[in-house]
Amino acid sequence: MEMSQSWAVRRTRADVSGYVAVALVALAVLIPFLSTDQKVYSITNQILIAVPAALSVYLMLRINLISFAVPAFMCIGGYASAWCALNATTNLVVLTGVSFFLPMLIALPLGVLVLVLVLRGVYFVLVTYVLSEIVQLLLFEFSELTGGANGLTGVPAPSFGSIDFMDNRSVLLIATGLALIAVLIVWATLRAFRDPFDGIRENELLARSLGLVVWHYKALAFCLAAGLAGLAGFSLVNMLLMAHPSSFAANNGVTYIAYAIIGGQGGMLGAIVGAGLLVWATAFFSIGGEYSNGLFGLLVMIIVLVAPSGVAGVLGKIGERLLAAVRSRGHGNLSGASPREARE
Repeated sequence: MEMSQSWAVRRTRADVSGYVAVALVALAVLIPFLSTDQKVYSITNQILIAVPAALSVYLMLRINLISFAVPAFMCIGGYASAWCALNATTNLVVLTGVSFFLPMLIALPLGVLVLVLVLRGVYFVLVTYVLSEIVQLLLFEFSELTGGANGLTGVPAPSFGSIDFMDNRSVLLIATGLALIAVLIVWATLRAFRDPFDGIRENELLARSLGLVVWHYKALAFCLAAGLAGLAGFSLVNMLLMAHPSSFAANNGVTYIAYAIIGGQGGMLGAIVGAGLLVWATAFFSIGGEYSNGLFGLLVMIIVLVAPSGVAGVLGKIGERLLAAVRSRGHGNLSGASPREARE
């Protein structure tokens, strides 16, 4: 009975987290109409770019895997959209589709191969990290396509019909749209496959013994995570108007993992909160010059020690306690009133 209640509470929290995540990202549409500060635009853009990348990590964490392949698939999605804009079309819908589906297609055989071999834990981490390094090497090997060390520069702004998204406000709106697409994809995936994913995360061996084809769901999550990372890559290229190898360094994978873990693994909201907090902290501590990295590291250490369940987890618990206090006060007032007063 207690276990079923625990599962019900967790499902309710996950649903609430999903609704809040969708609403929070959607509200970013209002920022271009509320502010003209370029610094606000820049930080918000960086947060919205980080959101799909953090959700990519979060989706893999839901099946108990840590992936360092986010920079690799960001690179594939970003370079694919840049090459397409330079050589084929600048249509926003086409560029979005290319940046999402091409990383997914590349991830499919890789995911099946890696996951059928039952690689997990540190072995999966190593394989995904090496994948990011290999993609970096390929950028320099095929310089005719990728521009080599110079990257692809002068990428034209996306367009839709006769509308060109060239100004900073348009860049922010596109980043918001891509982040919202990523949130909706993860939300729909978790609603459709919540039970298999939860079973794999809680006890993979038991899930296998009950007949669940675990590698099917892991391959699905891996491919979708690749597509989400591709959207982040497109968003980054759209902001910079260039695709450069340094933007997709393998070491950046640690940062994206930190977004998801610091924010909290209890729901989608954690990845978004973690991305927002750490991107803002990076911009804030940059004023410290040579001490910026140390200050940022100190903040991360404090969060890990004070909020092991993540920032979103702590905020959720505080909200639940406040709600419980309000309810208990309401019940207390109701019980202290006369029957006629209670009815009134």
